[in-house]
Amino acid sequence: MDRKRADLIADELEGLILEGTYKDGARLDEVQLAERFEVSRTPVREALQRLSQSGLVEQIPRRGVFVRQPGPVELLEMFEVMAELEAVCARLAASRISDQALSDLHAANARCDEAVAAQDTDGYYLENERFHAILYRQSGNGFLEQECLRLYRRLQPFRRMQLRARGRLPQSMSEHKSIVTALEKGDGEAAAAAIRGHVAVQGEKFHHLMASLKHAAE
Repeated sequence: MDRKRADLIADELEGLILEGTYKDGARLDEVQLAERFEVSRTPVREALQRLSQSGLVEQIPRRGVFVRQPGPVELLEMFEVMAELEAVCARLAASRISDQALSDLHAANARCDEAVAAQDTDGYYLENERFHAILYRQSGNGFLEQECLRLYRRLQPFRRMQLRARGRLPQSMSEHKSIVTALEKGDGEAAAAAIRGHVAVQGEKFHHLMASLKHAAE
């Protein structure tokens, strides 16, 4: 129960940080947050640890936990690495993916479609997360899977944010379908190219992401 509550608190804090309620450099006090969410300090501490993994906060020994927004160069570099790691996953998965996993990807896409129709960004993101986790596992490379999951967690709030850009949900859905089509054909290069374009935040997507961060910081 505490773990579930910690995740809910982390999600709410993530939103408060990204919308600018907690500014860059602000100190997050465990006692005050525990009072705000009407919980003990344990789930708050766990929530802050999760945010630390995503890079949204920094834990400084003997000083506390502080909000930390990455700069544009750092954020772009992380997305570039994420895009390449997922491209490797897709290329490997094209020759290794099981029929059951392909079925699971179709099921995740179907639920994503429902979220798009409902304009449910959070619901879409949850299914999107399942979609990518399946792909990591089907690469057949445990080390690569763990590296992808680690960086995915760090970029989680920013991947969620870019889904809020106008028209992004149906565009993302179309990209998902292209990825699955390439995997079904066993075309590793096409699958890699499709997911690289899906994950990379270049051009307009990066512009929207940075504009959102700038708005939150003001």
